[in-house]
Amino acid sequence: MGLNPHPLDDKRLKLELDRELADVSPDDLERLAAARPAAPAADERGRVPGRIVEIRGADVYVDLGGKSEAFLPLDEFDPHTPPQPGELHTFVMQGIDRESGLMRLSLREARTEADLDSIRVGDVVEGRVTGLNLGGLELTVGSLRGFLPKSQVELERIEDFTPYIGRRLECQITEIDRRGRNLVLSRRRVLERKREELRQQVRYTLAEGQVRKGVVRRLMEYGAFVDLGGVDGLLHVSDISYARVSHPRDVLKVGDEIEVKVLKIDLVKDRISLGTKQLQPDPWNVVEANYRLGQNVEGRVLRLMPFGAFVELEPGVEGLLPVSELSWTKRVNHPRELLQEGDAIRCSILAVDVEQRKIALSLKALGPDPWRDVHERYLPDTVVSGRVRGLADFGAFIELEEGVEGLVHISEMSDKRIRTPADVCKAGDVVQVRVKSVDPAQRRISLSMRIAPAEEADEASAEAATAAGSATSGGATKPARPAAKPRKRKALKGGLDR
Repeated sequence: MGLNPHPLDDKRLKLELDRELADVSPDDLERLAAARPAAPAADERGRVPGRIVEIRGADVYVDLGGKSEAFLPLDEFDPHTPPQPGELHTFVMQGIDRESGLMRLSLREARTEADLDSIRVGDVVEGRVTGLNLGGLELTVGSLRGFLPKSQVELERIEDFTPYIGRRLECQITEIDRRGRNLVLSRRRVLERKREELRQQVRYTLAEGQVRKGVVRRLMEYGAFVDLGGVDGLLHVSDISYARVSHPRDVLKVGDEIEVKVLKIDLVKDRISLGTKQLQPDPWNVVEANYRLGQNVEGRVLRLMPFGAFVELEPGVEGLLPVSELSWTKRVNHPRELLQEGDAIRCSILAVDVEQRKIALSLKALGPDPWRDVHERYLPDTVVSGRVRGLADFGAFIELEEGVEGLVHISEMSDKRIRTPADVCKAGDVVQVRVKSVDPAQRRISLSMRIAPAEEADEASAEAATAAGSATSGGATKPARPAAKPRKRKALKGGLDR
């Protein structure tokens, strides 16, 4: 209603008032005149509803009803969503401001109270990481402060937490400090629950023979644990590659995404066996076509063992070079006397067994066999020189040439009875010996230090005895005694005959 610029008619105004107040008694008029605006009603925590009236500078003014007005700082509102006149909010009364005489309000505290009322231990909430300290991460969950211990951030141990600052994380409430208005959180519990849900889904969809993608989570000496999406499987070191792998870290690292084949599932023991080499062609499928008997091949020495050396011919294909096949001419006690791991060598194939995945190799087969024509070079009764290589209880080993040795039995070391071979010679001595027999198949040569053959020695002894008898009888000839039957001799030590 607009105002009339002309002077008011006091009589008319009085008549109007008298008509309006005709039913009001003088006592009621007195009470109305003494009445003051009623303070807004607040709940037991001092919370009161209010409507935003206007924004003046850094303050926001709120109508609490009943002609009561209050204010609060503008910075209690989200800067991205500033307050608008007419909006309804719940505030917490914080007392009368001395300067303005108006009620001070807090929106932040009201929201904190509301947040505390709406949560329980075990609830899952989302918070934003605002910082970190020695114990863990600091978060804001709505209007509340949260603390996330380091051990509860991930399923695995984490060293650097800096990348988490600014991220929003889903966590479970483990403790509520209502007085301090703080929360203790656990993201690990949320991850464990999700992993178990995925685990159950994946567990019953896995099947042997499937090919799946996974992420390498841990590396051990015996293999790698691969996450298939909530379920871990073991990729054994022997199933990583057809080539020999000493340690999984040589070909894998944590965080790698790889493709694996499910080899075996044991739901009772909760074990899943995986393989990657099964996704590659087996090199042994073409071994029979690529490697033949007598073929000369090149390889790399992988391992040295007392019984021989393992040689890699190609990735996934190995052969065994026995210690007996290392040299024709040297007595080798251990492969390390001639080879080292990593050496590149050339050798010959002796045997191929595809079913057993075995290849036998020889190094000495590349050179001539000194025993090949030994029977032509060492004829029986030939006298030769040799060096004593070693002594045994039953005789002496004589090296006739490099790679060719013979045995002199103790009974052939002297015309006299001896106690031990050491009574006649010692290692390193050069001696003359007579060849008794040669067995190229068994690689044996029987020798004797009794240079004259036994038959010639017996005849010479008989002639000497006859001459001695004639001299004794003064030239008379006496009948000769019949020859004694030769005695049967026992077998000699060492398995050799005279």
